[in-house]
Amino acid sequence: MIDVTAPIEQEGTKAVVRAWLKQVGDKVEVNDPLVELETDKVAVEVPAPAAGILREIVLHSNDEAAPGAVLGRIAPMVEVTSENTVRAEPVEALPSSDTEREGQPFDKLRANGDEGREFRLSPSVKRALLQHDIDPARIQGTGRDGRITRADVDKAVEMATTTHQGPRTTAQPMAVAPSDASIASHSVPHDRMRLRIAENMLNSVTQAPHVTAMFEADFSAIMAHRARHKDAFAKAGVKLTYTAYLVAAAAEAMKVAPAINSRWHDDRLEIYDDINIGVGTALGSKGLIVPVLRKIQTLSLQGVAAGLDALVEKARAEKLSSQDVKGGTFTISNHGVSGSLFASPIIINQPQSAILGVGKLEKRVVVREVGGVDTIQIRPMAYVSLTIDHRVVDGHQTNGWLSRFVEVLETWPLD
Repeated sequence: MIDVTAPIEQEGTKAVVRAWLKQVGDKVEVNDPLVELETDKVAVEVPAPAAGILREIVLHSNDEAAPGAVLGRIAPMVEVTSENTVRAEPVEALPSSDTEREGQPFDKLRANGDEGREFRLSPSVKRALLQHDIDPARIQGTGRDGRITRADVDKAVEMATTTHQGPRTTAQPMAVAPSDASIASHSVPHDRMRLRIAENMLNSVTQAPHVTAMFEADFSAIMAHRARHKDAFAKAGVKLTYTAYLVAAAAEAMKVAPAINSRWHDDRLEIYDDINIGVGTALGSKGLIVPVLRKIQTLSLQGVAAGLDALVEKARAEKLSSQDVKGGTFTISNHGVSGSLFASPIIINQPQSAILGVGKLEKRVVVREVGGVDTIQIRPMAYVSLTIDHRVVDGHQTNGWLSRFVEVLETWPLD
């Protein structure tokens, strides 16, 4: 028997088994996707280390998987000898209820009893539907154009399947004693990602003294630049977003306060030469993930925009690899996209030393001096904040960084 093991190196605090993509008795080839693991940062597929038959599942859905833990076992190919030939063939596979359906195209699956309707599905979604024998007609898709996402399948599985531990419906209110019997309430269990996020946030505020400084930025210059150049970027296949300007301006501001781009150690401060910026990307009710764009100091605005576009698409399609979320040296939280004007403190993404928060962009009345005379103008404004680890830097470096960041945004050249 050959062990299937969890990766020794993982990005995130803890890993749990999300779903098996093959069942006991299924034939597998080398590097076939075998089981999905999930941490608070990324979901990864563990491939089959050898060809053969999946004979044992050791860790089931929702079980914690430590680095190097045995997830399952494969019976390898065996040699069958006759008088004149020696050939390799797998151990006889147990029957699989999914045999017929596995032959269907990966991107389409026709619902049982609904021959007039086709569902376009990603490979991950299709595997999950086949694994749990779920009719896609019974799932209301929440993705673009009503497409079924992996999260939709997971929710359906949680509500309707029986795990190795017995029947449960984790998405339903739990029958537990209320904390205060005089108040009507119900309980909903935490999902794995929310638990991991909670653990990381508590560790961060416990470890680092958080201090937040807040400035205001005028977006007139970058709005004008974007209006002039977004079509040219689009022709090159690049979506030019405001976030690209924020990332580029943050990298420029590191020049006046390099310690913002650092990591605290008990005996030293490690200042990074590379600027690897993570951008918080919301995953709806599932939480938040932070894909990382590397070596910003070497990229043009177009390079930044292209890199961000690719990472965000991968994040929302749940296709980020462990490499896509590791190695960050600074983080941007664009919380204004959901309507927030200001948030404090925004919890630092440990072991980094600072995090930038950007509030909602809106028109405000401001005073501007024109020819020595104060004038009242309407400008597109947003609050920008920098939350720092006060062990690393003080107010002088914090305000210096924010001053330069705002200056870059407000003086962005038109061409």
